[in-house]
Amino acid sequence: MKTFPMSIALFAIVGLNAQNKIPSVIYPETKKEKVTDTYFDVPVSDPYRWLEDDRSEETGKWVKAQNEVTFNFLNAIPFRDQIKKRMEQLWNYERISAPFKEGKFVYFFKNNGLQNQSVLYRRDANGKEQIFLDPNTFANDGTSSLTKLEFSKDGSRVAYAVSDAGSDWNKIEILDAESGKPIEQPLLNIKFSEIAWLGNDGFFYSSYEKPEGSELSAKTDQHKLYYHKLGTSQKEDKVIFGQNQKRRYVSGAVTEDQNYLVITAANSTTGNELYIKDLKNPNSSLEVIVDNFNSNNYIIDNLGSKLYIVTNLNAPNQKIVTVDAKNPKPENWKDFIPQSDYVLTPSIGGGYVFAHYMKDAISQVKQYDYNGKLIREIQLPGVGSAGGFGGKKTEKELYFSFSNYVTPGTIYSFDPKTGTSKEYQKPKVDFDSKAYESKQVFFTSKDGTKVPMIITYKKGIKLDGKNPTLLYGYGGFNISLTPSFSIPNAVWMENGGIYAVVNLRGGGEYGKKWHDAGIQMKKQNVFDDFIAAGEYLITEKYTSSDYLAIRGGSNGGLLVGAVMTQRPDLAKVALPAVGVLDMLRYHTFTAGAGWAYDYGTANDSKEMFEYLKNYSPVHNVKKGVQYPATLVTTADHDDRVVPAHSFKFAAELQDKQAGENPVLIRIDVNAGHGAGKPISKTIEENADIQAFTLFNMGIIKI
Repeated sequence: MKTFPMSIALFAIVGLNAQNKIPSVIYPETKKEKVTDTYFDVPVSDPYRWLEDDRSEETGKWVKAQNEVTFNFLNAIPFRDQIKKRMEQLWNYERISAPFKEGKFVYFFKNNGLQNQSVLYRRDANGKEQIFLDPNTFANDGTSSLTKLEFSKDGSRVAYAVSDAGSDWNKIEILDAESGKPIEQPLLNIKFSEIAWLGNDGFFYSSYEKPEGSELSAKTDQHKLYYHKLGTSQKEDKVIFGQNQKRRYVSGAVTEDQNYLVITAANSTTGNELYIKDLKNPNSSLEVIVDNFNSNNYIIDNLGSKLYIVTNLNAPNQKIVTVDAKNPKPENWKDFIPQSDYVLTPSIGGGYVFAHYMKDAISQVKQYDYNGKLIREIQLPGVGSAGGFGGKKTEKELYFSFSNYVTPGTIYSFDPKTGTSKEYQKPKVDFDSKAYESKQVFFTSKDGTKVPMIITYKKGIKLDGKNPTLLYGYGGFNISLTPSFSIPNAVWMENGGIYAVVNLRGGGEYGKKWHDAGIQMKKQNVFDDFIAAGEYLITEKYTSSDYLAIRGGSNGGLLVGAVMTQRPDLAKVALPAVGVLDMLRYHTFTAGAGWAYDYGTANDSKEMFEYLKNYSPVHNVKKGVQYPATLVTTADHDDRVVPAHSFKFAAELQDKQAGENPVLIRIDVNAGHGAGKPISKTIEENADIQAFTLFNMGIIKI
C-alpha cells in the first residue's frame, strides 16, 4: 500500500483539541408563523410550516442562505480537501459487475473509477466489446441515473428507467437492442415501478396519477399497474390493477416461462395481497392467492402450474411453500423449505434454489433442487455478506458477490453442478485489508434484550476512550444491516477512526419478531438499543462522548434525531441524513402514509398521537439545551423523505441551541434520497461529513 500522510492515526493528535476554537456561526434568520394543528383537542404549533413549500421563492432563498453558512464553515476546515483527495484516490479503481446474457450478447456494467455512473457494455459471440448504454450522457453533471433495466423475452428489445436529479419520478426509454436506437417515445411520470416484459411486444409497469401541486411533496397513494403495448401511445395503456382497488404499492411480474402474471398489492411497506393471472388463457380472470395484508408473500418461481411462494405467514423467519396454481389459497400450501432459526431470503438460478440465511447478520447459503433436496452448503470466502446466485434456469454458470467491512466487494463465478467457485473480478483498491479487523459483540439494551454490533478498526488500536468513533444504525422497515465495504469508511478507519454498526430492533436481522419489536408503540426500543450501543462503546473504552458521532439516514435519520434530543450528552456529533423528523405530518407527503405499519400516524388514536409527539425530533428540541454539533444533510429533489423534515428540524435546533456546538444543514442541489447519486457528489458529501465530525471533536489536523 502506498504511504499517504492521512494514515497518521488521529488518536496521536487529539491532545491538540484544547487549541482548537470552533468558529462562531451566524445563522440565517428563519421566520416563524402562527400555524397550529389540533390533534384530539391538543394544539400543536408548527411555526416553520412555510418551509414545506418546496416551490416557493422564499424557501429557495432560505436554502441558499443556509448553504452559504454551511459551506463557509466547511471551507474553513483545514483538512477537508485532504480527506476529499484521499477518497478520490481510493475510489479510483475499476469496478465490473457480474455478466448476464440477453439474446446474442453478454452484458456487464463497468466503472473506470471516478465515472459518476457505471456504463453498460456488451460483448458479442466473437468477444468484441462495445458500450451499449452510458448513463453519464443522460446529464452533463451526472445527476441522472439508470434505475431499472429489463430485456424482452428474446433479448431483442430493452426498456430502462431514468431518474433525473435523484427523483423517484422516472421515465422509461425503449430501445431496439440490436441497433441501440429508440423504438418509440419514452413513457413519462413513472414511480416505484418494475418493468415486466410479456414476450417482445409490451410490458407491465406501475405508477401514480401525477399529483396536484408539487410533484416532489404532494401525496401519492393510489398505485396502478399498467400494460404498455409497443407501437401505441402511453395514454392508451390499459390499467390491469388498481383502478377499482385503492392500493399504495402495486407491482407486476411475469414468470420466466411467460405463463403467469403475478401481482403484489399493499397499503404499507409490510404485508401484501398476492394475485395471479394465467397468461396462456386470454380469458382467464385474476386469481386471488392472499386476500389480506397480514403477511409478506411473493412468488419466486414456478414449474408448470406448481408455484414456489416465499412467505412469512406463520413463519416469522420466512419459508418457501409450494402450491398448484389452480388452487393457490394458503390452506393448500405445502412447506418446501421450512422456517429455520435464521432469516431466509432465497434466489433462483441454474435450475436450483439458493437459500440465503442470515445468522447474526452474517451470510450462510444452501443450495436445493426443485424437489426440496439439499444439494450442498456453499463454501463462502469468509465471514461477511454474500449476494447473488441468481439467473435464468438455463444458466450453466452463476455469480455471487462477497464483502465485509474490510474486504472490498469481490465477484465469484459458481458452477451449480459441482459447487465449485473461483474469483471472477477482484477490485484493486489501495486499502490494506489485513491491517484492519472486525469484531462482533453483543450488548444488553435497556429492557434486557441482547443486541449485536460489529466494530471495525485498525489492528492494535489503543482502547483509551479517545478514538473518533462513528456509530451507524437504521432500525426499521425489516431492513437488515449486513457487513459491506465502503470507501468513506475505509478513509475514516485509515485515520484511526472506529466504525461501529448496530443491528437494532425494527430491522430484519432476526425476522418478523425483531422487526415488530421496534414499530409503532415499541419504537422507543430502537432508540434505547442505539443509546445502549453508544454507552457500550464508551464503557469499553473504544471511545468517549467527546469522540463519538452518531449517524443514520432516512429512518436512520429519525433514529439520530430522536436519540440526540433524548440524550444530547451521548455524542459529540450528530449526523441525521434525509431523515423522517416530523412524525406528526410525515404521512401527508408523497407515499409517506405507506410507512404507517412501522410508525403509526397521529390520526390513529390519541395514544398513538401522544407517543409520536413524545419522540418526534422536530417537536422535542428544547430551548437552552446543548445539543451535539450537528450536520443535517438532505437534498432538494428528495421526494421519498421530503426535505421539509430536515428544514424544520434544523430551524428548531438553530433557534434553541445552547453553547457553541454548531448546527448546520447541507442541502444538496439536483439530488434526491440517495439512489443514483453521482460519485462526485457522494465524495464531496462524505468528505464534508468526516471533516465536520473530526473538526468538532477537536481535531485540527490529520
